[in-house]
Amino acid sequence: TLVADGGVRVTDNGRGIPVGEHPVKKIPTVELVLTTLHAGGKFDGESYAVSGGLHGVGVSVVNALSTRLDVEIQSDGHSWFQPYENSRPARPLAQTGTSKKTGTTITFWADPTIFETTTYKYETLFRRLQEMAFLNKGLSITLRDERGKATAPATTTEEPTEAAKPAEAVEPTEVTFKYDNGLVDFVGHLNATKDAVHRSVISLESKGIGIEAELAMQWNSGYNESVYTFANTINTHEGGTHEEGFRAALISAVNDYRKDQNLLKPVKAGSKNSDER
Repeated sequence: TLVADGGVRVTDNGRGIPVGEHPVKKIPTVELVLTTLHAGGKFDGESYAVSGGLHGVGVSVVNALSTRLDVEIQSDGHSWFQPYENSRPARPLAQTGTSKKTGTTITFWADPTIFETTTYKYETLFRRLQEMAFLNKGLSITLRDERGKATAPATTTEEPTEAAKPAEAVEPTEVTFKYDNGLVDFVGHLNATKDAVHRSVISLESKGIGIEAELAMQWNSGYNESVYTFANTINTHEGGTHEEGFRAALISAVNDYRKDQNLLKPVKAGSKNSDER
């Protein structure tokens, strides 16, 4: 949620950041998570099956770069609250009531002395959260703008890299993303305004020890390829071995099929693998 006063509120329905005393630091665990780098559950091997990003420093860095941050936690039948100012606790963690729900709400106000602007672009958040919903099959993500200005894209059929057009005023603006078919829906979204060569989206999933891989693809009649690769749900726009492996495997599979079906033709001088992709 983009709050009217310039803050950002992020709410989830997970288990809630732990509020108990940390056995070593002797402070509430939530306070440790918000004030210490690498203190979250990203790398303990038990908390998350998948976690976005690479370094596990997200919420502590958000706190460090904010003039104010409020954390609300619901867990074990209770609700808890603690405010932070300039990255430090303004008051001790306090129990504020009872709750049947679970989850964490973080509201923060970015420091204008650090950032050139603290005005958030709705279109950028729209595209990123929609992308996250595509990448996490069945996950529901709601984006709400309470600032009183309508900047919601009029269409969602454009590729994520293209600028979205603003729609007419709606106050507040709210949209929910949820895609039960995940990457298959993502490819369908990308090809919505294009002429697909085959109706069905090709999709593959594979699991190994400590790794999972998903793939979805569909050829269209255009001359430009659109390949999007991700690691831990983060867009790897500069490529990597995972993208190189996909390209090599795709060419190998196509060539094997051509050989089996006697479809091979003499190779033209100067032809590249991208011509076949």
